[in-house]
Formats: sequence, structure tokens, C-alpha cells
Amino acid sequence: MYKLATELYPICRSITGDGFRHSLEIIRNHIPITTHEVPTGTRVFDWIVPKEWNISDAWIKNDRGVKVVDFKSCNLHVVSYSVPVQARIPLSELKKHLHYLPESPI
Repeated sequence: MYKLATELYPICRSITGDGFRHSLEIIRNHIPITTHEVPTGTRVFDWIVPKEWNISDAWIKNDRGVKVVDFKSCNLHVVSYSVPVQARIPLSELKKHLHYLPESPI
């Protein structure tokens, strides 16, 4: 079980997308499962299937050009369904868009 968790943990998964599919393929190697694709926009009871969210890379660099947040080192550094941004902004403005513990240094 630990080996399976170790294999699944690094995969960036949302409720839709390539990471979710890849995770199901890995699980299928251990137990028989059947999957069904449901198109975006389909109503399922009181919920509507969202658009897929896939990500390949993301980072934040400090003023010296050093990556201080790096999706490739930890996929938890990006909130699912975040939108791409390419900008140079001051830390005070960036903090308005980050989720972090205030008692932990940034």
C-alpha cells in the first residue's frame, strides 16, 4: 500500500484531467475498475461536470531570480483551477493571491 501511495502522491490530480486519468490507470493495475468519461458541462444531479484542469509547470521567483515556489518540486504549491499568470509584481500584491500560514515565513 505504501508503494502505491508513493507512486500516486506526486501526480497532480484534480477532479478532472490527465492526472486523474493517470491515477486511475495505476490503480487499475491493482484492482479491476471500470471508468466512464463524462463530457464537460454534463449535469449530474445538482452538479455540472467542470472543464478539465491540467498543468505542466508553475513557479514564483524572488527578486534575485531564485524559484521560491516550484510546482515541479511539490504539486501542492498550486491550487487546482488556478489561472496562468505571467507578471512581475511586488510581494505585497502577490500575497493577496496566495494561500499560506501567516506565521510561516514567505
